[in-house]
Amino acid sequence: MGEKESETAPIWGRRRQSETNNNNNNNINPMNLESTALSSQHRSQNRSSRGSSYEERGRGVKEFRSWFSWLIPCFVIANVAVFVITMYVNNCPKKSGDCFAGFLGRFSFQSTRENPLLGPSSLTLRTMGGLDVKKVVKGDEGWRLLSCNWLHGGVVHLLVNMLTLLFIGMRMEREFGFIRIGLLYLISGFGGSILSALFLRSNIAVGASGAVFGLLGGMLSEIFINWTIYTNKVVTIITLVLIVAVNLGLGVLPGVDNFAHIGGFATGFLLGFVLLIRPHFGWINQRNAPASKPHKYNICQAILWTVSLLLLLGWFITGLISLFNNVDGNKHCSWCHYLSCVPTSRWSCNREPASCTTSQLGNQLSITCLRNGKSGSYILANPSDSRINSLCVQLCR
Repeated sequence: MGEKESETAPIWGRRRQSETNNNNNNNINPMNLESTALSSQHRSQNRSSRGSSYEERGRGVKEFRSWFSWLIPCFVIANVAVFVITMYVNNCPKKSGDCFAGFLGRFSFQSTRENPLLGPSSLTLRTMGGLDVKKVVKGDEGWRLLSCNWLHGGVVHLLVNMLTLLFIGMRMEREFGFIRIGLLYLISGFGGSILSALFLRSNIAVGASGAVFGLLGGMLSEIFINWTIYTNKVVTIITLVLIVAVNLGLGVLPGVDNFAHIGGFATGFLLGFVLLIRPHFGWINQRNAPASKPHKYNICQAILWTVSLLLLLGWFITGLISLFNNVDGNKHCSWCHYLSCVPTSRWSCNREPASCTTSQLGNQLSITCLRNGKSGSYILANPSDSRINSLCVQLCR
């Protein structure tokens, strides 16, 4: 399903070309014109065969099929659909009242003071399946480790992730097929959720960023494990490393879950060695030769595949056991919180959720933020929990 007959271009750079013969002596012996002509024809055919590209040599090998990209667009549509449903459930005009873009009616956004990403409230994200560590550990809601990857904090968050997913994911799916790229995406997102849950213990985490970073990790490891088939490898690796470094660097800003990025990238990097392995250049170059040919995968590929699989299994087993035993990663790594946020004079890295005391006297609601001591009074009769939470978040900012 999704397979095409045509060949596809490599994701990065150009694939290596087979070696060509050196120039041969063109002198002709008049006494042996027939044999010379036959020999010349044979050399010409041999040069044509050896000069064929790696893609041509790989024609008919299952690892080099070209695929039609349909799964990644489906993932994008699913993410957008979930966001629309989330905004429908959020229903800001009814539950909060203080909304942005009110002309959208039920689909209007929470106030930008509460959610600058133009999206729903944190209560709605929790209801829809956001990653809440307490509910995962104490409420036996482990499914949140997967569901949180399909939710987004706002339009800005959704657009950034989906555009990146389309740009990277569709090219990878055409190259490696929907099964391998689908698994890479889903498992990387799961790995990012585990690391996020181990270190960000109090906030609601959502987003497909971990899965998208997993695709970047897979692209990088694919170059290493298929080293013999690519040219311009150093330039490609430097380019990818810079892209990842810049994005991880942006992750130290407040409000960004960089642990999901790091966990997704690391998972995708290891998984790329396992899922994206291809026959090495020597095997492809000699697979139709009548003599004995080398093994399909060389010793370096076999070592990388085995070590990566063991590390991946070890990470998931250790991470899940630690999470469901309520282990707080910050207690075992005092500096790791700097990987997700670096405090400066311009912003704080306090990730504690907004917590307030409230009192209602007639139509007057009084709210006090326990974090900074700020208070506010509002004329509201029978305010909803969502409205109170919205006001509390604004006071605690």
